[in-house]
Amino acid sequence: MRLILFISLFYLSSFAMTFAQKAIDTVDTPMGRLVIFDNRTWGLLNESTFKGILNERIHSLVSKNNPPFNQAWNNAACYTGKNNDLSKLNDTIWLCLNEVEINDFTVPVKGVLTSHYGYRSGRYHNGTDLALNIGDTVYAAFSGKIRYAKYNEGGFGNLVIIRHYNGLETFYAHLSKHLVVPNQDVKSGDPIGLGGNTGRSFGPHLHFEVRFYDGSINPEEIIDFKTKKLKRENLFVHKGLFVPGAKPSEYYESNSPDEQIVKEVVKDKPIVPVVKVNTVQKKYYTVKSGDTLTEIAARNKTTVSKLCQLNGIKPSSRIQVGKSLRVR
Repeated sequence: MRLILFISLFYLSSFAMTFAQKAIDTVDTPMGRLVIFDNRTWGLLNESTFKGILNERIHSLVSKNNPPFNQAWNNAACYTGKNNDLSKLNDTIWLCLNEVEINDFTVPVKGVLTSHYGYRSGRYHNGTDLALNIGDTVYAAFSGKIRYAKYNEGGFGNLVIIRHYNGLETFYAHLSKHLVVPNQDVKSGDPIGLGGNTGRSFGPHLHFEVRFYDGSINPEEIIDFKTKKLKRENLFVHKGLFVPGAKPSEYYESNSPDEQIVKEVVKDKPIVPVVKVNTVQKKYYTVKSGDTLTEIAARNKTTVSKLCQLNGIKPSSRIQVGKSLRVR
């Protein structure tokens, strides 16, 4: 009992130091252990072993870049990749936007796009603005983990940042209220906040950003805000996406079931060399009563380690009956 109390106090103390606030109590909830601070804010107790990596494949590729890029897990800072210069990205990296499951995307709000990515009024606008009314529900675009959920003094106002399994982070700014806390797991379509007009804002709207290792990407690169759907499942990340004011690329995909041949046109320039990407047909398994990760892995001719990597879980994680697990 003393050992458990010591460990809890150790991590609680570390967590409180991160926020420069005093923790006064903890509460066990279905989401995990909630820490309550003396300024009436709260957050989920961070897992001591979690390093912020939700996609090992992408992180291993980015880490090999020269210079390597980093992306720490920090609940108190907007940007966590010190000295990341995505204009120096050496290679093209393939991201599967629907990394967790098929159709793992929800448009954050259904309002029309009112302001595009790029230069605006002498300032650089790193995202898109979407119309809403104060109090409208804002939804998580992709599945992932809440990294940041608090008031931001830099102009964002009430801000939520989600790190996703597909390698991206998304920002949701000017909220009137947070509906999530740091370190909480969320699925695409989960409510994360209410629309507002906080921070440097001149009317109710959602400022929505898409970032890769702190580098901003034009959200219209991947989302069609008219149809409220993804333009494509695959995103090829290269240094051209991080040029200030970059316009959405145009992709042409083959119908081959074995490989995808993608030709890219950037800013009406000639087609760049063809990129070939071997695609893996995804397979999912619905958890049944009494199932264990070991049994599921054996049944689907894979390993527990691979299941954990594909689904962002641990071998000790409890799996819910009815949940869809990716097995390939």
